[in-house]
Amino acid sequence: MSAEVSFISKLVQSPMLWPAVLFCGLLLGLFLWFRALATRLRATLSDDGLSAAARFDLEEARSTAIAGHQTAKFFGLLVLGGYLTYVAVVGTPMYGYVMEWLNLAVRWTHVIAGIMWIGASFYFIFLENNLNRTHGLRDELAGNLWAIHGGGFYYLEKYKVAPKVIPTDLHWFKYEAYFTWLSGFALLFLVYYADAKAFMIDPTVADISTPAAIAIGVGSLVLGYVIYDMMCRSKLILKQGWFALVGTVILTVICYALTHLLSGRAAFIHVGAVIGTIMVGNVFFTIIPSQKALVRAAKTGQPLDASLGKKAGQRSLHNNYFTLPVVFIMISNHFPSTFGHSANWIILMVMIVASAGIKHYWNLLDRGENKPIWLAGSVVSLVVMSFVISPAFEDTMDAAIPTSFDEANAVIQARCVQCHSATPTDDQWTTAPNGVMYDTPEQI
Repeated sequence: MSAEVSFISKLVQSPMLWPAVLFCGLLLGLFLWFRALATRLRATLSDDGLSAAARFDLEEARSTAIAGHQTAKFFGLLVLGGYLTYVAVVGTPMYGYVMEWLNLAVRWTHVIAGIMWIGASFYFIFLENNLNRTHGLRDELAGNLWAIHGGGFYYLEKYKVAPKVIPTDLHWFKYEAYFTWLSGFALLFLVYYADAKAFMIDPTVADISTPAAIAIGVGSLVLGYVIYDMMCRSKLILKQGWFALVGTVILTVICYALTHLLSGRAAFIHVGAVIGTIMVGNVFFTIIPSQKALVRAAKTGQPLDASLGKKAGQRSLHNNYFTLPVVFIMISNHFPSTFGHSANWIILMVMIVASAGIKHYWNLLDRGENKPIWLAGSVVSLVVMSFVISPAFEDTMDAAIPTSFDEANAVIQARCVQCHSATPTDDQWTTAPNGVMYDTPEQI
């Protein structure tokens, strides 16, 4: 009975109670609204007098309503279960253990979804670059390709616009992108927003409050996509070179701003999140709607707008160039020599531009154009950068004042042993991270 009273007391007194109630209430409202909408649309679809175009639109709307209903249900149960679990373990020795496993589960989901999404991107760009576009093609085809894999032969065809009859078992590639972004944002919340004071704020960079740090992080995601989308809708999109140059300058400004407002680690991961948000925004707002419009036109016998496919392909190609920079940023948090350097924003931009250059060489090679200058330039820039930021090269290392063990140990005891110890006192860690401990001079 006392355990139940203790749980209820913690539940009522938790500062997260009302945000959780409001969020769950919002999801419940969306769940009920989408379910009612799907029911109404189903009734409307029973009308045999509907035109082909109207029926297609209603079926798409009902499909969206069902997806919204299921998504609201899933996240409602997830948030409710997660919050109740949080209340049960917070302030207990189990808190660090539960958070560790939750972190692992979300990271695993994010990596799996990301592999599926990036793999699909690589594969379809490979197909696009290797299509036979000249020999033995039917009039409606843009190209075809033969391949062998796993002991079987495959033959693929790409239509200029669409086939005369749209197959019922048409496969769509979208949920990989959605789950990658959702799991990535969940990871941002778990690691950074839930403990912003420890992971997002560095007083030596900018002494800001927790709400301000979170607002900067979330705001950067929205602002980054809005700016990119405006660029794509402008005439700048017609000039690839200028588009890439302006985009690089804007991304550099974002990198500089975030590294001067947030901790280096948080700044890096938020630049990656900005790029990831642009990528999933391309899928959700442009690629999938364009593909739905093409399917609608083909099914209803309306004129096909080839520009829709061109726009979708353009955004898909942008996503392909973003993949390697995002992968670098995902793993950069394990390497303090990147995000912890005083010139971290320059390091980040060099890595982004160089990895995009490597992807460009890769894409050109797929098209049969071997231009090693792109690969050489990218690799040389990475090597030069790694040399310039090395301790052996920096003049500051030569001028460093020798530090005694006692001085270093005092800093370690004040800042490190709460986690890196055989008996951690930090609530989030039950064991020393990566087994690294600083309890004795020998260990240090």
